[in-house]
Amino acid sequence: MSSRALALTIGPEGGLARYLDEIRKFPILAADEEFMLAKRWREHGDTDAAQQLVTSHLRLVAKIAMGYRGYGLPIGELISEGNVGMMQAVKRFDPDKGFRLATYAMWWIRASMQEYILRSWSLVKMGTTAAQKKLFFNLRRMKGQLKQIDEGDLPLEAVQKIAKDLGVPEDDVVQMNRRLAAPDHSLNAPLRQDGDAEWQDWLVDDTPSQENVLADRQEMDQRRQLLEGAMGGLNERERDILRERRLKEEPATLEDLSKKYSISRERVRQIEVRAFEKLQRAMRAGNRRLVDLPGAGGATA
Repeated sequence: MSSRALALTIGPEGGLARYLDEIRKFPILAADEEFMLAKRWREHGDTDAAQQLVTSHLRLVAKIAMGYRGYGLPIGELISEGNVGMMQAVKRFDPDKGFRLATYAMWWIRASMQEYILRSWSLVKMGTTAAQKKLFFNLRRMKGQLKQIDEGDLPLEAVQKIAKDLGVPEDDVVQMNRRLAAPDHSLNAPLRQDGDAEWQDWLVDDTPSQENVLADRQEMDQRRQLLEGAMGGLNERERDILRERRLKEEPATLEDLSKKYSISRERVRQIEVRAFEKLQRAMRAGNRRLVDLPGAGGATA
């Protein structure tokens, strides 16, 4: 079935009232008619049968769209999105399962409309999980039930009740309520009507400058090279004990190393201390050589 062909069957252009009058002309199908049309589409790919199934349910799409009027989006666009959902429902409908197409299609229609609302509501992505979507589409209704229709943050009692009823964290309720109450604003909007300054001019970049990032990276590379050079001044046993005791997230025990090298735990501790002192001396000497290099910080001409 071609979604494009079905999408062009009828659309809400030319005014909502005219569109609603037009879709009323399509008859509602009886159960046996719907079943036979669905079988023709499913088993033989009959696009005319699929088109009849879609057009006979356009009134259902319009009715569901009316329930989402409170989100400030054009009804015509909601209906168009719902019609796409209706087409998807027809594609996947299995008449042999014993229920009517309208029952199955309602989920697809609502899902298409809700995805469109979430995409259109904010430039910032929101409602990314099932729980957040549930909160988005039920918060307004529950606020009305609790008589909390004023702007601003909700009282703690209201937040707790909404969070409990919808099974979401209280912080999600607070954040979603603020998002719904405060639409997006352009950073290019002027601060004053008679001025050239924009909101973005007041933004502060807290991230490190490229110069600092580069300097830190160079310093880390130098330290790594110093460490590798200093480790090269130790013998194999000293390097191994130092790595096992000082350079691993889960250090080896003295007992483990004493068994490995067939020496006492105290001897392992002495080797560790001596190796660490040698490493520190080598690192300090390496730092002094770096400072004395021409072009290094503190170098003399």
